[in-house]
Amino acid sequence: MVGLVLVSHSAGLAEGLREMVAQVAGDDVPVATAGGTDDGRLGTSAPRIAQAIRATLAAGADDVLVLVDLGSAVLSLELALDELEPADRSHVRVSDAPLVEGAVVAAVQASVGAGIDEVADAALGARAMVKAAG
Repeated sequence: MVGLVLVSHSAGLAEGLREMVAQVAGDDVPVATAGGTDDGRLGTSAPRIAQAIRATLAAGADDVLVLVDLGSAVLSLELALDELEPADRSHVRVSDAPLVEGAVVAAVQASVGAGIDEVADAALGARAMVKAAG
């Protein structure tokens, strides 16, 4: 099973998206979030991201797709990946998909038992989603 880690500079945004993903995918997809700083401000934290990845693997995910909101979160994510044991790191895929749309379509794919390649491709495919014509 594929799990998701949602990384945002805002804890509220990450938790809101987790709620949305849970309603789409149910309890079948492990989802963890990492957002904000310890003092409630905007930011990202490598230890929080590493903890979210470990929690998703511990919840039964065979592989983890990580989605981020802004490019600067990737710096924290790279540090987090360095904190992981190589065995855990080998089960993590980083996506360049848009956070909200990518997380929702990835969750749908994961909920029907798709593997990491299909889940990651679905998330990236969200880039082409048209929300409003014209």
